[in-house]
Amino acid sequence: MERWLGRVAVVTGASAGIGMAVVEDLVQSGMVVVALARREDRLQEIKHRLQGKPGTMHPVKTDITKEDDLKKTFQWIRDNLGGVDVLVNNAGIFIDGYTPEGNIDDWRKMYEVNVFALGACSREAIDSMKERKVDDGHIININSIASHRLPLMSGGVPYSSSKFASKAITEGLRRELAAQKSKIKVSSISPGLVATEIFTANNPTKEVDFSQKGHLLPKDIADAVHYVLATPPNVQVNELIVRPVGDGI
Repeated sequence: MERWLGRVAVVTGASAGIGMAVVEDLVQSGMVVVALARREDRLQEIKHRLQGKPGTMHPVKTDITKEDDLKKTFQWIRDNLGGVDVLVNNAGIFIDGYTPEGNIDDWRKMYEVNVFALGACSREAIDSMKERKVDDGHIININSIASHRLPLMSGGVPYSSSKFASKAITEGLRRELAAQKSKIKVSSISPGLVATEIFTANNPTKEVDFSQKGHLLPKDIADAVHYVLATPPNVQVNELIVRPVGDGI
């Protein structure tokens, strides 16, 4: 990770769960981390906790589904920090719903965050890299095992479809950059079940007892991000699936 010392990483969905764990790891690794989320109070708490670490954290309240908000944030990064070297697209939402009911409002919310915002953030980060002639940047998309197969239980198919789209965009982005002779890396990390609030944040009646299920912790995925970033310049991890031990699905 030595080559990333002092360089700028943007992490979306940074106020909790996987995003928070990634921010903590990258700051500990000496990076300048711009943490994006809508919950500014949580971002400030994380910043306070990370004071004195090798790197620095800049909390920026941002709604990545709003184009104007997103552009202002990346302009702030450009003006104050120079630009983006690493982007971790972590923000994601899950809304439980049966496909035959066709709750398009819920589908739209998931696609706005899980697909459209991922694409917009990637665009802004790559533009930043190209305008500064940074050719060793890295885009890491936190995807899901749900992008590799349909869920066995009903209620998760619309979410799964958004993650299938995310995975396709990630691979398409890698191929198109390669066709441009760019050495910017693009990686997808697909976790299995992780103990976070994603399942309950937009499903107030849903309860998940993680003690009864094999699961991963947010730090496990932050470790995966660390591994992918630490690979030498000639190595690109396309897809990394991380499952809890004993997952037989």
